[in-house]
Amino acid sequence: MALALTVSGLLILTAYLLGSLPTGYLIGRWLKGIDIREVGSGSTGATNVLRTLGKGPAIMVLAVDALKGASAIALINGFYTFAPQAIIPLTWKPWLVALAALAAIVGHSCSIWLNFTGGKSVAASLGILLTMSPAVGLGTLGVFAVAFALSRIVSLSSISGAIAVSLLMLLFKQPLPYLLFALSAGIYVVWRHRSNIQRLLTGTEPQIGQNIPQEPKAS
Repeated sequence: MALALTVSGLLILTAYLLGSLPTGYLIGRWLKGIDIREVGSGSTGATNVLRTLGKGPAIMVLAVDALKGASAIALINGFYTFAPQAIIPLTWKPWLVALAALAAIVGHSCSIWLNFTGGKSVAASLGILLTMSPAVGLGTLGVFAVAFALSRIVSLSSISGAIAVSLLMLLFKQPLPYLLFALSAGIYVVWRHRSNIQRLLTGTEPQIGQNIPQEPKAS
């Protein structure tokens, strides 16, 4: 039991470190010598990179961030493929997948390399969902796409996907650990968008291609 808990903890820590890789920050430094956290929304995610650096870098950040999430799930799957199952019981696998997924999401938004700042975990979540349950991942992507087509607002589309993911887990009859992950991750992603929600309520949230309105400085 002690060995199983130790190895499980190391796997979850590795998933966190995978999620922590600061893609958007590194791209900003390499391409323009800027700290992406000091411009636009302050997020290191693909949307802020799009506003600041353009489409090419944003696509790169989106792809790598999604891959980080997918890698966290692949880590657990790979462990059970290549390591003796006696180390960690097979019945633990769904729970380990869910915990590794949560660790990667937290790592993305609270990166140890960026003083626990980061993005809003949307791209990482998509990579996780497509690997964890392709049907749920594609369904969540579909909800995002419909909301984006109607609103042209990335944050609203992301929030819509975060809310829908738990319902999709139920619809596709996924294991309890996956459902609990969806509930936790959905709430976390919505919470990460709290400043966007404030702007949505006041009608000042920008559509794609627009910049975030700057708050007037106090005189």
